[in-house]
Amino acid sequence: MHLPRQLGPLHDLPDTPEAYDAVLADVTEQALARLTPEGNLEHPDSVDDIGDTSLGITSLLALAWQRSKDPRLPEAVRHSLAFHLRERVYREDNPGYPNLRIRNSGLPYARYTLAAGAHPIGDWPSTVWALLQAVNLLDTTDNLVDDEQRAELLDVARGYWRWLTEATFFNPQEAGNQAIGCVVGGLMLARHLPDAESEPVRALALRLYEERIRAHRVADRGALLPPEHGGAYDNNYGPISLSFLAQAHRVSGEEVFAEDGDTLARYIDARLTGGGFDNGGPRYSEQHSAFESVLGLRYFGARIGSDLGRYRGDSRWARHAAQADGGVDGHFAWMLVWQIQDTTRWHREPSTRPARHQLRAGTVSVAFDGRMTPAVVEAGGTYYLPAAVNRQHGFGPVHDGFVFCRPMGEVRVRDLRADGLTAKLVTKPVVGRDHVLRHVRSLYVTDGTSLWTTVAVERLPEGAYLLAGLPYAADDGDRVRRTAEAAVASAGALRLSHPREQGPEHFDARSELLQEQAAFALAADPRGYGNPDEGWRHLVSSTALEAGPVPDAPDDLHVFAVQYGSTRPYTVEATWAEEGLTLRTSAFTAVIGAPDEHGEPELSLRA
Repeated sequence: MHLPRQLGPLHDLPDTPEAYDAVLADVTEQALARLTPEGNLEHPDSVDDIGDTSLGITSLLALAWQRSKDPRLPEAVRHSLAFHLRERVYREDNPGYPNLRIRNSGLPYARYTLAAGAHPIGDWPSTVWALLQAVNLLDTTDNLVDDEQRAELLDVARGYWRWLTEATFFNPQEAGNQAIGCVVGGLMLARHLPDAESEPVRALALRLYEERIRAHRVADRGALLPPEHGGAYDNNYGPISLSFLAQAHRVSGEEVFAEDGDTLARYIDARLTGGGFDNGGPRYSEQHSAFESVLGLRYFGARIGSDLGRYRGDSRWARHAAQADGGVDGHFAWMLVWQIQDTTRWHREPSTRPARHQLRAGTVSVAFDGRMTPAVVEAGGTYYLPAAVNRQHGFGPVHDGFVFCRPMGEVRVRDLRADGLTAKLVTKPVVGRDHVLRHVRSLYVTDGTSLWTTVAVERLPEGAYLLAGLPYAADDGDRVRRTAEAAVASAGALRLSHPREQGPEHFDARSELLQEQAAFALAADPRGYGNPDEGWRHLVSSTALEAGPVPDAPDDLHVFAVQYGSTRPYTVEATWAEEGLTLRTSAFTAVIGAPDEHGEPELSLRA
């Protein structure tokens, strides 16, 4: 089976003006065919996330008119805008909405679901989205609607902003993308208000960003990130936050948005495999956005000089939100408007700057977590996740069910390029159940095609092996498919084991179960609300590659060696020499030397 959402790299989509005009032309034809006598442009199958969608398509029609001057569009824009203002602006409190600070305010808001009290929890983000659709229309409807309709739209937009910032708690779902989107709405609204109103709205938007978003950033892998549904990053919503930061910088010029966007972009670049696969997050561990991410990935990819567009998006939403039948849905339409307006082009070359939490060359990459344990390994077109044994997850030496990968002290990292090879040495102090401190030295070397991982640790009791990952997915043309197989070689005995027990706590890669599904099955709360990463941490065992020690290693060491991306016989000679631990393979010779005067390990490498 194929992963349903990690499809083609986003930068493979044409983004020329002509390509975008073709997208708008398609939207135009769909919209004109759908437009009801009342002016409704909603998809007939829409139920959730609906309160702003007709207005979103109206904004796309306004942009299409601005670019094409299609004579059919002015009346469609006026008619559909009138529908939204008449039928989709709510002023009575939604029964059951839990986040009000002021009852019966009479301020306008948008509903997530139209039926009163049906699902009120989503009204805050739906109102953010409606505000963004409205300000986009204010930007593009000069000479398109009459002064009275425009004034009514401005008044509703002003009311949306007040409802979001006065009548309710700000960012009640603790979702960074929603909160930054609200700030963008305020910044864009301020440009349409009289001077006396404009500056207070702009100042409040900037203050909300500083005090309610930026001050609550969460640390992960050395970066401070906008919090997303209780976590530091979500591989669906994180890139959407990046798009909001790009738009915030575009409309305000405030350097803080550029700085924070650069930080988030470098973080995404480091955690993302070369092939664009990623998973993890507090809401959707494998779901991916598509057109919603384009602006941010493109804008900040150019700023940091890296190919962020390799991110595999959901190409069913490649240009705009779509329902199951492929028909256009106005949800998130403002992102399509912004990416059309922005003239930044994709940066398609990888960054050459070493990153602490990444090793990447050619078709090989390793993304490391905050403990410098691999989070995803990519080699030979296969993606490996950390395996689980005895409720512990990671890559590393194992003895008696204990995985030696959680550091007890500072983790040292050294990057090196030599003779066409790229290497990273990670040294960790680790304490086992016997309370003995051991130093786990993990050397990752790649020529851009294969990845050699060699791990050395003070000798463990008999029966030790290396937990070398869970083969999970593999490239299959433009798609990614589930797998339980891998092209891997080891200098010691190698086996692929599977859980002996059944149940949600045991993940067998031979099943068709997605990691996302397995994680939500273990999460405390329902899918869509729970934290799949938290659920996945309850995994007891999984399919796992297990590599035995290298024969004839020094008496005081266990050495393990695995080559990913090849099944050819693989040998490693490990010896102590005057300069340090020498590792000789058919591909390279590496020497891990004693720590320097700063305690950093020495490393030399030659092909």
